Amino acid sequence: MDVREIRRMSDEEILEVLEEQKRGLFNLRFESVTGEVTDTNSLRRARRDVARLMTVLRERQLAAEVVSEDEDGE
Repeated sequence: MDVREIRRMSDEEILEVLEEQKRGLFNLRFESVTGEVTDTNSLRRARRDVARLMTVLRERQLAAEVVSEDEDGE
């Protein structure tokens, strides 16, 4: 998943995709332990996708806090 795609999503869409990715990551970890994973890079890609989603959400949260502080300070 590309960061540009994530940035175009709304917060609600990101949260939905994040939950799906976390479920998928859990399943991949389970498959990895049982030896069923054929694509060893899929676990790495899934972790990075989760991290990207969480990063964009955090950036938005921090930007909203800055705007809120600017409005309160004026």
